[in-house]
Amino acid sequence: MSQVWIQILLIVAFSQASGADNKKIIQEGTPVPISCITDTGSLKIWFRVLDKSGMQFIASFSNNGVLKTESPTFKQLFSESSGQITLRSFQKETDSGIYSCASLVKGSELRFGAVTRLSGVDQIKPTAKTPRAKATIPTLPVTTTPCACKKKEETSSPSMDCAPLILGPLAGGCGLLLLLLIVTILYCNKIRTRRCPHHYKRKLRGVAPEKQMMTNRHA
Repeated sequence: MSQVWIQILLIVAFSQASGADNKKIIQEGTPVPISCITDTGSLKIWFRVLDKSGMQFIASFSNNGVLKTESPTFKQLFSESSGQITLRSFQKETDSGIYSCASLVKGSELRFGAVTRLSGVDQIKPTAKTPRAKATIPTLPVTTTPCACKKKEETSSPSMDCAPLILGPLAGGCGLLLLLLIVTILYCNKIRTRRCPHHYKRKLRGVAPEKQMMTNRHA
């Protein structure tokens, strides 16, 4: 029997299959044994109809279990023992679907076995927790203090530069006034002594008697 004819028979068989008799939910990477019991015939055909890629021929065996025809990936994906096949490692994306078999009886009659449905475990996505509203602290308006500081520095720098120019003449003026005051005091004392000669006579009266006698003799 050619593989093309087998695939045609499998399409007819799938159209007659009404649903899955055995449903299995499988974890990723788990080996899955699949049983399919039919009437004894000259040939037993395994097939599967995947959810994402459609119908696939798996393999066909004689009534004594000898492998007759196989798919290119049969030995990689499956193993056969005692009339059942085992999916080596279930993958949800590539292996989810229905699995079944059919026996060829009297060379032209197909008799179908039970259908097994394989499905992967649905991953529950964690629900995002809504963040709690945080108490907002009112913020005061921020002024551009750096710019103001720069302006103050710029305006204050000229006054610091001008301070020596102002203090120098001021100190000089104060010194000149002090000098004039001293000169004025000395000048006034000199004039006073000239105008008041009796001031010296008064000083002579305070001289000792001996010195006064000496002055009288000379006179």
